[in-house]
Amino acid sequence: MKFAVFLRGINVGGHHKVPVTELKTLLKSMGFSGVKTFLASGNIVLEGSEEIVLTIQERLEQHFSFSIPCFIIPFEELRKLVESAPFDTVEAGKKIKHYVTFSVDGVSIPEPLPWSSVDGSFHIIQQQKSTVYSFIDLDKGKTTEAMKVLETFLGKNVTTRNFNTLKKIVVA
Repeated sequence: MKFAVFLRGINVGGHHKVPVTELKTLLKSMGFSGVKTFLASGNIVLEGSEEIVLTIQERLEQHFSFSIPCFIIPFEELRKLVESAPFDTVEAGKKIKHYVTFSVDGVSIPEPLPWSSVDGSFHIIQQQKSTVYSFIDLDKGKTTEAMKVLETFLGKNVTTRNFNTLKKIVVA
C-alpha cells in the first residue's frame, strides 16, 4: 500500500537534523519501496505494509536518537484531499499561503468556523476528522504566529504543510 508520511520538526533552524539520503536508506532497509522525499522538511511517499508503516516512528527515534513524530496518511486519502480543492473559495496570491494541518488525535477547533484572527491575518476555514484547513495573509501577519495559534487550538501533536507542497507530492 502507498502512504504519505510527514515528519514533524526535522531540519528546522539547524535542529533535529535528518539527512535526506540517510533517511531514504533507513526506510529502504526497513523494507519500503518507492521511497521518495520532497524538500528536506520530512515529506515522504513510500510503499509497504500497514504493519511496517506503524514502526517508522520508533525506528527513526532509535536511529537518529531523538523523537520524530510521524503522521502517516494513506496516499489515496491525500490525493482525495488535494482533489477536493479546499481552498477554491479563498483568494490566492503571492502573499496568501494555504496550509493543511494534520493531527494524530483528531481536531476540534473550539470556535465557530470560519474563524479569523483579530488582525485578519490568519483564517481557519474548515476542519475534518484529523485535518484543519487554514490560510495566512503575509501582508498582515507571519507564519510563525499562525502556527502558534494552531498549537493553541490543537496542541503540539500536529504537523502543518503548505497546500502547494501537498499538490506536488500527489502528482510526483
